[in-house]
Amino acid sequence: MKTISLATLLSLCFFSSLFAQNPYSVKGVVADTANNSKLHYATISILNAKDSTLVKFTRAAQNGNFELNSLRKGDFILLLTYPEYADFVSKFTLDSSKTSFDFKQINMKSKARLLNEVIIKGRAAAIKINGDTTEFNAGSYTIQPNDKVEDLLKKFPGLKVDNDGKITAQGKTVSKVLVDGEEFFGDDPTLVTKNLRADMVDKVQLFEKSSDQAAFTGVDDGQKTTTLNIKLKEDSKNGYFGKVDIGCATDDFYSAQLLFNKFRGKEKISVYGTTSNTGKTGLSWEDSDKYGGGTANIEFMEGGGGTRDEIDSWGGRYNGEGIPLAYNGGAHYETKWNKDKESINTNYKIGSLKVDINKNILSQQNIPDNIVNRNNDQLTENYIFRQKLDATYQIKLDSTSNLKIMADGTLKNNETQSEFSTIGTRGDNSLLNTELRTNNNEGNEQIFTLSGLYTKRLKKLGRNYSINIIGNINEKNSEGFLYSLNEAFNTDGSIRESILTDQFKTNTIKSSLFGTNATFTEPLSKKLSVVFNYGFSLNNSTADRKSFNTSSPSNYNVLDNEFSNNFKTDQLSNQGGAILSFKGTNTVLNGGLKVNHIGFDQFDQYNNIRYKRSFVNWMPQARYQYKFTQYKSFSVSYNGRTTQPNVTQLQPVKVNDDLLNIPIGNPNLKPSYNNNFNINFNSYKVISDQSIYAYASVNFINNQIVNNTNFDNNTGKSEFQFINLDGKTPYNYYMFIDFGRKIKKLDINIGFEINTDGNTSYNFVNGVLNKTESSSYGFMAGLYKYKEKKFSFNLRFGPSYRTQQSSLNQQINSNGLATNGYGSVRIFLPAKFQISADANYTYNAGTASFDESFEQTIINTSIIKTFFKGDNLKFTLSGNDILNQNRGFSRFAGGNTITQTTFNNIKRYFMFSVAWDFNKMGPSKK
Repeated sequence: MKTISLATLLSLCFFSSLFAQNPYSVKGVVADTANNSKLHYATISILNAKDSTLVKFTRAAQNGNFELNSLRKGDFILLLTYPEYADFVSKFTLDSSKTSFDFKQINMKSKARLLNEVIIKGRAAAIKINGDTTEFNAGSYTIQPNDKVEDLLKKFPGLKVDNDGKITAQGKTVSKVLVDGEEFFGDDPTLVTKNLRADMVDKVQLFEKSSDQAAFTGVDDGQKTTTLNIKLKEDSKNGYFGKVDIGCATDDFYSAQLLFNKFRGKEKISVYGTTSNTGKTGLSWEDSDKYGGGTANIEFMEGGGGTRDEIDSWGGRYNGEGIPLAYNGGAHYETKWNKDKESINTNYKIGSLKVDINKNILSQQNIPDNIVNRNNDQLTENYIFRQKLDATYQIKLDSTSNLKIMADGTLKNNETQSEFSTIGTRGDNSLLNTELRTNNNEGNEQIFTLSGLYTKRLKKLGRNYSINIIGNINEKNSEGFLYSLNEAFNTDGSIRESILTDQFKTNTIKSSLFGTNATFTEPLSKKLSVVFNYGFSLNNSTADRKSFNTSSPSNYNVLDNEFSNNFKTDQLSNQGGAILSFKGTNTVLNGGLKVNHIGFDQFDQYNNIRYKRSFVNWMPQARYQYKFTQYKSFSVSYNGRTTQPNVTQLQPVKVNDDLLNIPIGNPNLKPSYNNNFNINFNSYKVISDQSIYAYASVNFINNQIVNNTNFDNNTGKSEFQFINLDGKTPYNYYMFIDFGRKIKKLDINIGFEINTDGNTSYNFVNGVLNKTESSSYGFMAGLYKYKEKKFSFNLRFGPSYRTQQSSLNQQINSNGLATNGYGSVRIFLPAKFQISADANYTYNAGTASFDESFEQTIINTSIIKTFFKGDNLKFTLSGNDILNQNRGFSRFAGGNTITQTTFNNIKRYFMFSVAWDFNKMGPSKK
């Protein structure tokens, strides 16, 4: 704490000196050339002469006078703008010999064409950077009638939208999209981006959303979500709009969608329904993570003693593997009343998803002086049915206090059937082992969460406190059958060992959580404050898992005690800390420490064994942000965190779904410590329309918990135990740079991005330390051009190189070159016809581990005919993957194992669809 305090005092002294009042100024009068009338409210901007970044701006007074003070010395550009007048530009210098510059009367020329290179065309800048928030002005980008928000986002620099609607912003995945700062259908961003009309949008804000409690205190609590906020135009908040889209295709593919929205001032009502087996509609519905919401980064352990479970439920996520069939629907309602003092936001969603997957996994396991190759075939049928209802109520109790209450309930039912067939061979290609396994299970789950946040501002400016309370109840039940046959072979091909498993299993897990967190902020000065934090939580859970063998065919009534368990777990956590925060005109600096003590008590009711453990988490944090100008900012942050071993690592529960990998507990494990550094830089130049986004992250771990595997060369079985790594420091890093600029002479946007990441990790195999190193380097260049009602094209292409190597077998690696490209084109033809096409190219070279290269080009095309004045009726004939090359493929290296996965997915089909967009929006009614 002494180090932090000293650093804070030094920073205060430095920035107090740096931002002391400067004596330099500029003034003048703005007038009309023809009649000498004064142009009041004209915009005056001071730009850096070197790079045209904005330094300061103001507006002329009623008599046309203007004056800008507190400038620094240097070379500048004066830029004057006024509607219907040509911009006035003039360079000037401020130094010790000339601390003030008087332009006297500046005469503006009406409708002239002077200095075209600096004309801003009387509109707001395309991008504005305000601290951590990047704001895009939607009016600066050209859109087509009935374009959706997704089409608008694709035009923003630093943002990318893939074919599934997944948004990546400045190298990070966007997981939340708000509308006017409020949740809109909760946890599915694509319901906003694919359905909300682009012509309704005024601004789009990109930022890292903090928890409600952190947003109130102004101090980062480590809970960050990359978020987009869609701000609507005022005349788009009254009326109704929607869409009906129906399509049928070859090979029994189809898609249908209905959406209706009614906005009336502060009231929004929306309903939707979708069905599709094309993988493009209604497949990204995921549950929000409600655990620990505001309870101060508390770690929770499963009462059952681990996450492995032979009949574990399928979570319902579709990631492009297999053939999906989705039915989804929902409703949204929000409004404000009582002079905006009260508001409610509620969502209901219902849906089902069925996915059939056919997958093959090739793996290479490196062990000292040998390798093991495995070929695994999987057939899986997954089905889930879900309902979810959530509501948020907020009330402004008085001018200083607010209350926010959130409730969330989810019901799930799922079914899973899977078949696995695995063949393992030694490095000399002799047969090592085989496995045949089938799983069939059904399950259901009920989740309910209730939380409340109370905030209060006290009389002294900056003094406030907040209290957050959360409660959660979760019950999960599942049952199913496990059948497996595992055989191991001698080098001569004879059977060494054969194990048959035929069991019926049940699993019941119940948990309840209560937690609270309180903060108190005390201002030490106008710019310096301290935030105190205290929280506690209580988590109780039970896990009853039973396995039954047969006493006779199909009669599962003999309890298998070895693979059954019944655990009861209690966990109590207390956390406290303090954060010191400094907020200057252009500077934000904060740092502090949180300490978390957890008491863990687990009771094995079958064996009458109690297991207790208590431990401490240390969580220091520091963050510095500097805002150079309105359009340029820089920030750097550090977070440290103790990571405790989980119950699976300390005391694993025995399961028999994978007899080739057997866990062994280590009660002597010590915690590891994670150190994470992040750097962000954002810059935008107004006149040249140039943007730069840079992000870097480095993480290194002390005393890491790593896997220690003992491999049996005779049977191919592995017994693995977790131990602490001594004398080595694993680390990983990531860097991303995105650059974009408009070439005005060609009226084209160019850009490129550079990214690199790397990872160094360790594990032990048969007592030998294995070091795994992986890294990747990528470059992507792009062009974008749009000509209204004529054509548009977008092209991105670039190479990358990845290295993956294990020290156990350095001659066998997974190093290889890859190339990725994307292109799209749209051409507008007479009679309201359009033709469009997009293409994705992927190439992965063969490696020493897998000598087969992978290459595919996926081309989608469409012919569109629109009708009526607003082009709101659309007929489309489209072809998906017309070259029929779409194949599921991925490669991955982890520990001492390298895997290559191929899987079935959606290939070529041709679809005819009819879409009707309706819209009747008008000015908001007060």
